[in-house]
Amino acid sequence: MDARLVQHVASPTLPRMHQRNMQKHRYAPRIVAVMTRPTENLERLATTKTEYNDNWFDRIAINHLSRSVQETIGFKSSKEGYEGLVEATVVARQHFSPDQQLELVTQALEKAFPKPILSLIRTVLPPSKLQREFFAVFTTIFFSWLVGPCEVRESKFNGKEEKNVVHIKKCRFLEESNCVNMCTNLCKMPSQAFIKDSFGVPFNMVPNFDDMSCEMIFGQEPPVLSEDPAFAQPCYKLCNAKQKHSRSCTS
Repeated sequence: MDARLVQHVASPTLPRMHQRNMQKHRYAPRIVAVMTRPTENLERLATTKTEYNDNWFDRIAINHLSRSVQETIGFKSSKEGYEGLVEATVVARQHFSPDQQLELVTQALEKAFPKPILSLIRTVLPPSKLQREFFAVFTTIFFSWLVGPCEVRESKFNGKEEKNVVHIKKCRFLEESNCVNMCTNLCKMPSQAFIKDSFGVPFNMVPNFDDMSCEMIFGQEPPVLSEDPAFAQPCYKLCNAKQKHSRSCTS
């Protein structure tokens, strides 16, 4: 990365920043997630890497999202595939504040998934049990390249059983980034904002830093930051940033 790119990425002016969007991503307290406490297995988990054999669809999807992220933050990675995507998010974490990271990744998702398609889906599938269960199934089929192997599970919604939860067995992004801060600020928060704003359905991601699994719950409001267990977690001993993380962590 040359000096010109570093200067561009580190600029305090956020490209295409919209103040109204920053206000739009504030959350009201509803349901508090539950997460297990860290154990002595964290170091082992952080060093044991899963091998992925991406097919042609996976590679196309990964490169498309990676280009969207890179174009949004003003950075070009020399790496291909998932490594390039992770490198771009590392640059975003290093040079932008948490609020800017949220806005940038949300913009990248909007770039990757055109608004006409999102609007059509929202029109055809208004908030309902069918919508929540459809999104859960759709995620397991078409987004395993991003999060790793996953499956649909049931949960209670308004007292009734629904198949509205996606259980990620071991999150690919968390495993590759090996950083709690990147999980919360560059995946969890933008994903929650993007799903709710695009489809009108509340969406809560509950990472388990014990085993790197995650629950994606369609229809559940995420807790406010001060009550979200994900932001009270220390990072892995082998975190690349070698530091404890919080919502205000930027370096």
